Amino acid sequence: MVQLHVKRGDESQFLFNAAVDEPLETVIQQVTAIYNGRLKVERICSEIPELADHGVTLPPDMQGLAEEQIVELNLKDEWEDECVPSGGPSFQRDELGRRNGHAPNGKMKEVLMRTVEEAKALISKKQVQANISVTMEMVQEALDQLRGAVMIVYPMMLPPHDPIRMEFEEREDLSGTQSSLRVIAEDECQLWWAGKEMQRGKKLQDYVGKNEKTKLVIKIQKKGRGAPAREPLLTDDQQKHMNAYYYKRQEELKKLEEPDDDNYLGSDWSDRNALKKTFQGLTKIKWGPR
Repeated sequence: MVQLHVKRGDESQFLFNAAVDEPLETVIQQVTAIYNGRLKVERICSEIPELADHGVTLPPDMQGLAEEQIVELNLKDEWEDECVPSGGPSFQRDELGRRNGHAPNGKMKEVLMRTVEEAKALISKKQVQANISVTMEMVQEALDQLRGAVMIVYPMMLPPHDPIRMEFEEREDLSGTQSSLRVIAEDECQLWWAGKEMQRGKKLQDYVGKNEKTKLVIKIQKKGRGAPAREPLLTDDQQKHMNAYYYKRQEELKKLEEPDDDNYLGSDWSDRNALKKTFQGLTKIKWGPR
């Protein structure tokens, strides 16, 4: 299998394995699915701590309003009594006014936060350093773990307008958010290697040959953005080691260029007659006035 080290810009994303005779259409489809799936996991993991701290999301027309405004406008959260966390709620006011404040108790909160850490670990960028390739099955496992934890804490599920439920049901609306800039649609996805776009309709072996043990650093980006910056010839660690080596070598050459130090010629240990002077009592003689 060919190992692809997928990056966006200079930032590592994940490792992906593909057969050398795999059509690039299939590779692009799978890489895009994993890339976007990891982003979905990250978005859910960023919302769950808010759920654990402040409960479910208020209806859109109530978000950001003060209690006086809610009373004045005669608004009511119809999901408040239905979406109650297991074990009963613990009130924690949301200063941002996004959530209803009926947070899960300590035990249920622990379930949510522990699952978040487990899901993050499955799709973490640290998997690159560990040389572990990410698959769509791993991404789906992370999503299933998160969905299961939410259902344990909220058996009646979340309200339909809650962003976590919308993510699970593929109804998320990312328009106008920073997250929308990171998502890449499959038909807009391009893979680049060695300054060349890997064209759909070809196979992986058309670019890298038939060696199944090849390792490539490829970059993923949206169509129409031009060629991404090429990978540097040396990594940061290699550059640091090289700089340290040349600095050490430079210091050694400087020492070699310095004139020989012959001060040792005046030292007692270099005097050929030192033993004779010792027997004659001529050592430690000082000349001059007392």
